[in-house]
Amino acid sequence: MTLEVKDLGKPDDSRTFEHGELDVVELPGVTVGRTVLHPGWRWSNDVKPIVGTDSCQQAHTMYVLSGRLHIVMDDGQEGEISTGETGVVSPGHDAWVVGDEDCVAIDWSGAATYAQPAQ
Repeated sequence: MTLEVKDLGKPDDSRTFEHGELDVVELPGVTVGRTVLHPGWRWSNDVKPIVGTDSCQQAHTMYVLSGRLHIVMDDGQEGEISTGETGVVSPGHDAWVVGDEDCVAIDWSGAATYAQPAQ
C-alpha cells in the first residue's frame, strides 16, 4: 500500500526555458508536472532548441488550470485546450500560448523528460 503526497510548490525538479517553467514531483509510478507558459511561448521557438527535435516528441495528458494553448499535430490536425479542459496530445506536435494570459497546466504523462535534451 502506498500513500505519498508532494507539493508542486516544493518540486523535486524545476526547469526553465524561454517564456516558461516546469515544476516536477516524482511519485510512485508517475511524474507530475505543473507547466507555466507565458504569453509569447511557442514550443518550436522556446523548447525545440533545448531538445533538438523537429517537433515535440512528448505525449501529454493534461488539465489546464488557466489560459489557452493552440496545438498543431505533425499531420496538420489542429485544436485548442483551455481553462477547465483535459486533453491527450500524442508525440509529434507544436504548440503556443493564445492570448495574453499565462497557460498553466498539470501534465501527468510528459513531465518526466520535458524540456530536456533528447537522448
